Amino acid sequence: MIAAAGVLAAGGTSLALAGTGSAAVTHGEGAVTAVAPKASGPGLADPHKKEIAMELVSSAENSSLDWKAQYKYIEDIGDGRGYTAGIIGFCSGTGDMLELVQHYTDLKPGNGLAKYLPALEDVNGSDSHDGLGSAFVSAWKTAAKDTVFQTAQNDERDSVYFNPSVNQAKSDGLGTLGQFIYYDAIVMHGPGDDPVSFGGIRKTAMKKAKTPAQGGNETTYLNAFLDARKAAMKTEDAHDDTSRVDTEQRVFLQAGNLNLDPPLKWKTYGDSYQILTLP
Repeated sequence: MIAAAGVLAAGGTSLALAGTGSAAVTHGEGAVTAVAPKASGPGLADPHKKEIAMELVSSAENSSLDWKAQYKYIEDIGDGRGYTAGIIGFCSGTGDMLELVQHYTDLKPGNGLAKYLPALEDVNGSDSHDGLGSAFVSAWKTAAKDTVFQTAQNDERDSVYFNPSVNQAKSDGLGTLGQFIYYDAIVMHGPGDDPVSFGGIRKTAMKKAKTPAQGGNETTYLNAFLDARKAAMKTEDAHDDTSRVDTEQRVFLQAGNLNLDPPLKWKTYGDSYQILTLP
């Protein structure tokens, strides 16, 4: 984790910058260098901004702002990850669908998906449908009507994707837009450290620009992160349309909307969307 702003350089002393919540380091004959603060305020933790984030992701993942209608979504999109399903695109081939169904079963033993746990364990790491198929698809759609399953999806979204990405963004000194940019990246690429996962994309960006927590410019760093993300997306045929970066996130960034305030207007995969007021 990046050290918080205000850590002293050798021989320096720290003082508050009036009215900013920042810190500064004095050098030699009183020269002062400002140090970027960590992101303050609720950011995506604000329920209205979190709702915006859910709608933005849904516009790219499901071509709809109605993310709550996606609890029942399930299909194989041909990306080598087996079935993709639910509000965040849980995949049978990457382990998060298995974790979700296990969590659902912990909350509600004997549910209609519990019997598929052995099959989900067997297909993890592959695109296989063995032991799943149309019966599993039907069972998923039925389970999606259960508020306990909806809660389980929300829980897994937050624990695996939303909370880790937002916390990392805050540690990097990023505001609301930056927190969303991290969140959208971890949703698509997963939380790993290889070059095309979230952690690897972040490392690539940090080779090009400093985070705000390191004293860098927020817009410069976020442009570097989006560049790194586009490069990662283009390594997969299923993700080579980079419009969710080019005509969504980059649009907000170029407008200087670091707080992700509406009105928001964007396109994903050629479709136009807008959020005119806070949900």
